[in-house]
Amino acid sequence: MKAAFYNHKGPARKVLQVADVPIPRPSDGEVLVSIRASGVNPSDTKTRSGARGNTAMPFPLIIPHQDGAGVIESVGKGVPQSRIGERVWIYEAQLGQSMGTAAQYTCVPQQNAIYLPENTSFAEGACLGVPALTAHRCVFADGAIKGQTVLVTGGAGAVGFYAIQFAKWGGARVLATVSTEQQAAIACRAGADVVLNRHSMDIVGEIANISGGEARCVDRIIEVAFGANLATTMQILKPRGVISTYASDVEPDPPIPFWPLIMLDATIRFVLVYVMDRRAHEDAVAATMAGLREGWLQHNIAEELPLSQVSDAHEMVECGVSGKVIIEIGS
Repeated sequence: MKAAFYNHKGPARKVLQVADVPIPRPSDGEVLVSIRASGVNPSDTKTRSGARGNTAMPFPLIIPHQDGAGVIESVGKGVPQSRIGERVWIYEAQLGQSMGTAAQYTCVPQQNAIYLPENTSFAEGACLGVPALTAHRCVFADGAIKGQTVLVTGGAGAVGFYAIQFAKWGGARVLATVSTEQQAAIACRAGADVVLNRHSMDIVGEIANISGGEARCVDRIIEVAFGANLATTMQILKPRGVISTYASDVEPDPPIPFWPLIMLDATIRFVLVYVMDRRAHEDAVAATMAGLREGWLQHNIAEELPLSQVSDAHEMVECGVSGKVIIEIGS
C-alpha cells in the first residue's frame, strides 16, 4: 500500500517520504480500514518535527496522522463481521502505535472507528477526531452551559470552529475572537453571536459594551493561546468562571497569576484529547454523532491535497491555516 512515513524527526520536506509499505492485519478487537481521507492536526506536525526537544522515535518508522475516514475492509477476532463495509470516521489512529491514517490502510481498535452517516463525506469525517473531541471536552467538562456566556478564542481554527457549534448546541451565548475578516466569516458561519477581531478591536472594551458595561461577564473561555491571552482573561472572566485550554504555543510556560485567580475562585481546565478518560471520549463521540445525524454540525476544510503533497499539508498546518487540511487517499 502507499503510505507517507518518516524514520527520523525534522522538517516535513526533509523527513516525510511516500512509498509502498506492507498492509497491516487487524489484531483481536481491531478493524482494518481502507482510508479515503486523512486529517492533519498540529499535534501530528509537532510530533513529526520533534517540537520542544521530543526527538526520540518510539518506532523505527511512523505513518503519521490521528484522524481519518474510510471503509472497514476486515475485522479481527471479537469484532462482528457485520462491520465489514461500514463507513467510519477514525480518531487517535496513531496513538501508541506506528501506523496512522496517512496511508491506504490502517488498523485501529474497533471503538475508535465510528459509524459515518451517509450525509457526511469522507473528507468531512476526517475533520472530526482531535478537533471535535477536544472542542466538546473544553465546552462541557465543567458542566452545563445553558444561559451562560462562552468565549471561544481562535474561533476559525479547527477546534474553535467546533467549539462554537457545541456551545450554541448547549444553549450558550457565544463570543469568538479571530485575526482576519476571512476568519470572522468562518466564525459567523459556525454560529457565533459576536465575533471580535483581536488585532483591530479592544477585546475587553467590546465585551463590556455588549454586556451593559460589565467586561467581567464570561462564564467559560475555550482557550487556544492560554499564556498570550491571560492578561485579557483576567479582565473578562466571571467569579467561579472556567478557563478551558488546549494550547499555549506562543507562551508555552506562562507565569500563573495565582492570587487574582484564587480571588475569582477560577477553574483552569487543561484538555488533551489523548489522555481524556473513556467517559469523556464517549460523551464527545455521542455529541458529535448527534450533530452529524441532525445535520447541524458543520466542518471547516481549509484544503484537500493528494498523498504526494503530504509535506505541503504539514507546512500549511504549521503556518496556522484556518481549518482542517485533508489528505485525499485513493482506494
